[in-house]
Amino acid sequence: MRMKICGLCEEQSKKTRNGKPHEYLSKVDDVRIFKGDNPRGFEEQDFQCQTCQAKFTRSTDKNDLAWTLWQG
Repeated sequence: MRMKICGLCEEQSKKTRNGKPHEYLSKVDDVRIFKGDNPRGFEEQDFQCQTCQAKFTRSTDKNDLAWTLWQG
């Protein structure tokens, strides 16, 4: 069964790399830093919505989606 997410999270899931977290998304845990062979590693940060409890991971890896919605 798919959880119901709020409209802000629905929009968040479509944001691109430059998309900022919406006003009810709060950081969860510390940022994870991945070092690559080159100096351009990437970072991941988890967020959780205070309204609908949806969870996202924001990644700066160019091979990943910028915003990944976790389906619970």
